[in-house]
Amino acid sequence: MFTNRQFLGELISECLAVMIIVLIGDSVAAMYTLYDPSPYKLSYWGVCIVWGLGVTIAIYITGSVSGTHANPAVTLALALYRGFSWRKVLPYCMAQVVGGMIGAMLVYTLYQPVIDHYNLAHHLDRATDGGAAGVFFTHPGEFVTPMHAFLDEIILTALLLFGIFAVTCEYNTQAPQANSSALIIGLLVASIGACAGYLEGWAINPARDFGPRLFCFLGGWKYSALPGPDSFWWVPLVGPLCGGVIGAGGYQFLVRPFIPRPATTASVVEVAVVSAPEQEDLLRMS
Repeated sequence: MFTNRQFLGELISECLAVMIIVLIGDSVAAMYTLYDPSPYKLSYWGVCIVWGLGVTIAIYITGSVSGTHANPAVTLALALYRGFSWRKVLPYCMAQVVGGMIGAMLVYTLYQPVIDHYNLAHHLDRATDGGAAGVFFTHPGEFVTPMHAFLDEIILTALLLFGIFAVTCEYNTQAPQANSSALIIGLLVASIGACAGYLEGWAINPARDFGPRLFCFLGGWKYSALPGPDSFWWVPLVGPLCGGVIGAGGYQFLVRPFIPRPATTASVVEVAVVSAPEQEDLLRMS
């Protein structure tokens, strides 16, 4: 499998997709966090829109190669419910995490002097205080415990996967047609951030959080990144995986079975699932 040129292209595509998302998303987080006054402090919706557009752009750039999962929760749900190869799940997830690390490295390259000035001005240290860590990865907001954040991530990622499965369902005639689904998925990400982003940074994507954590662990933040305060690192890793399975399963079992199928599509499906001699009988009768 690893010598297959197409599969190699898919892994590169997944890596690039998460890199793009993190590069754009963490950069707008830097604009929000590091500057005073911040251009986004009174327009938080702008932060959400930029994150969502990062997802949309990543899909348009890489979707024709790998389908742009760009999220281990998506990859796992597709393997469970839509026939994605289980052999590809772990390599896809690893490529996505590497993309998150590269994206964070690029953001650090852009903002390194600003990060250093911010920490100096606020008397913060990377390793002990986690200075400017919020640029790269998530943490609980005010009054939110890690266990509550875990529940939040399950719910929010379930909503994300429920929406993605609806938008990409071949039987859903209400879904956006042609290539506009990428924009709707981006708006879905932005909407989740707008309604719940302050809870714990709305990771909803293990690679988007864990990749930058790994980079920051190596880049001087050390234990502020891994395991993080209150050992928070596992929450945006496990929560989205659980939520993705629940949300995608919700669509597969609660909505998809009740969507009317066109008669021609049903006939093709019926023929496809029977044996060759039975297919010939069906075709003669039709």
